[in-house]
Amino acid sequence: MDKPHYVIVGGGTAGWITAFIVQDSLRRLKIDARVTVVEPSKIPTVGVGEATTAAFNVFLKSFGIDEFEFFRKTGATFKLGIRHEDWRRKGFTYYGPIDDPHQVVAAPPGAPSDYLNVYGIAAGRPLQDMHMFGPLLMQWKAPYAKKPDGSLIRLGPFLHAYHFDQALVGRFLASKSSGVDIADGVVSGVERDPQTGDVTGLVLDTGARIDGDFFFDCSGFHKRLIVKEFAAAWVSYAHELPVNRALPFWLPIAEDDEIPNYTRAWAQEAGWMWQIPTQGRFGCGYVYSDEFLTPEGAKLEVERVLGREIEVRSDIRFQIGRLETPWINNVIAVGLSSSFLEPLESTSIHGTIVQMMLFARRFLGRPETMTGDHRADYNRRVGRQVDDFRTFVNTHYVTERDDTPFWREVRAHRIHPETRERLAHWQRQMPRMTDFPDDLDGLPHIQTQLHYPVLEGLGLLRQDVARAEMAADPALRQFARDTYESLVKEYRAATGQALGHAEFLRTVRDMP
Repeated sequence: MDKPHYVIVGGGTAGWITAFIVQDSLRRLKIDARVTVVEPSKIPTVGVGEATTAAFNVFLKSFGIDEFEFFRKTGATFKLGIRHEDWRRKGFTYYGPIDDPHQVVAAPPGAPSDYLNVYGIAAGRPLQDMHMFGPLLMQWKAPYAKKPDGSLIRLGPFLHAYHFDQALVGRFLASKSSGVDIADGVVSGVERDPQTGDVTGLVLDTGARIDGDFFFDCSGFHKRLIVKEFAAAWVSYAHELPVNRALPFWLPIAEDDEIPNYTRAWAQEAGWMWQIPTQGRFGCGYVYSDEFLTPEGAKLEVERVLGREIEVRSDIRFQIGRLETPWINNVIAVGLSSSFLEPLESTSIHGTIVQMMLFARRFLGRPETMTGDHRADYNRRVGRQVDDFRTFVNTHYVTERDDTPFWREVRAHRIHPETRERLAHWQRQMPRMTDFPDDLDGLPHIQTQLHYPVLEGLGLLRQDVARAEMAADPALRQFARDTYESLVKEYRAATGQALGHAEFLRTVRDMP
């Protein structure tokens, strides 16, 4: 039997994540196959800073990649959550820690999910205080302490996330791959079977030709195969997520500066600004709606807010939405080729990891064994995943702000019906895990652990509803109260032992 050839068009973070997962899964399935990444070395990338979710931590662990080496080689930093500024109203800040305290406490029999969150809302206590990452975020510390012998020890079981320059991470992952071929070039032509329509080969600008049996389109916004060859339909989110342009720039970090351990999402007059710390600089950008602001106006606003001039690195225009069918014939779109949402909740790399893990677990096989039913099932599951991303990001725009035309328009006309439906449901019952169908085989998803800090921060949860739920079970209420107090005490003590973020990074850099 011929050895099947799986070809990944485009390197970068999405391409190399795909290569790692596909190659490893083929090995586990005992399929003798070739994997090739087509990656043009001559096309530069703009290192504007990327933030991940804890799914990237899972990815590193799954492939035995040493985390400390990852920090050293990529200039990465910790991301323990998001600092949301000026979203609810100007001058109001809230944090979204990404750890989940429910993971470390055995709930009483029959207790509903998220009972600790329900207690916190009922008691009017800040939810972030019962998160280990809560006090760490406030003090810019790492989730590590130093033992007397100088070695590092983790402070808890929770999975953290990272900030990094995606260009460096792509190169790092490429260096860690084994058995993956690399073809340097840009796809200039595509050959297809005249009967089935399947892609059979690629022609590169170097003149090289690559035959293949199954293809992954990781070409980013170019969508080289999935759209330019297959004209895949686009589901637009432009109405409910109206920001459509980004102005990226860098800000320096001095050698002796402390480094924040969060992504800063700072609402502005026509969108919001991100600030993502790497070890050497902040990757920043203003994501805005050009219905309300010109690029020149965006630059002036950033400089006024920051009190300094900036050097704009690029002018990025994008379509917000997803492909209706990211898997067509023998081509599957991954990463930015498949969908794009504003980077408010770090859904891009998260989506890539989860989608490829789902594909590998449930659908991957020899090309001739993957059927139309498989494609339809995958497309349904991934479509629901990205729709959930859309609804979660859209929820951030249910705010009290009405101080600019952008915010008045978003409040009045840009909230999606599903967002309104969920919020109406949560006015009657506190959010539960059962509100989110599991279409992803238990893989990480945007569920209650990320919703609660945002809903609390925006004032979208009702204390009387939470109190009524706690009052219905006095024993659970007492258990939740005792647990909350215990977690707050434990995590404040742990934070006292934690290394500063910059000190942790220096320690890791100095390791032999």
